[in-house]
Amino acid sequence: MVELIAQADETGLAASGLACLDRCVPLFGDGVDEQALRPLWANLADGTAWDGALAGVRRTLGPGDAGDTADPAAALARRMLAAVPAERTAGALRTWADGCSAAALQIHRLLDATDEGVAPLVAAELRRQIRVLELLAGGAPGGGLRQVLDVSTEGRRVLRAVVSRRARSGAP
Repeated sequence: MVELIAQADETGLAASGLACLDRCVPLFGDGVDEQALRPLWANLADGTAWDGALAGVRRTLGPGDAGDTADPAAALARRMLAAVPAERTAGALRTWADGCSAAALQIHRLLDATDEGVAPLVAAELRRQIRVLELLAGGAPGGGLRQVLDVSTEGRRVLRAVVSRRARSGAP
């Protein structure tokens, strides 16, 4: 995966980080619009103003302040949002995408209740991250963004189910 991130172009890096953040949207709270990141996804497809789309997303999801939650997984998701670079440059996006990858894996580790070496939830997230980067590197029409969004949506559904189950059981 490290090699795939190192080889990714600007759009691939933005999509990789965005996909990690997108899968973690259920951690932003009940009633949050799970399509809140659509303006940034649209930006990747049509090249509209990244900073304007980002400002809208931050208004929708909140400022990204990780200090307002006692839940470590939610705090990591908010930090991912706070770290989105205002400018779409390869250097800034590479740092962000790498950080998002690590944060998303840590979130899944925190939410997985098993004591296995590599927990199933973490293994599935790692597979999704690799799949996203492969789709972006594969030269599919549109850079594979539609397929990346599909992979991300599937991961978001899984995480939403985990978060819901946790809330029902009263787990922190």
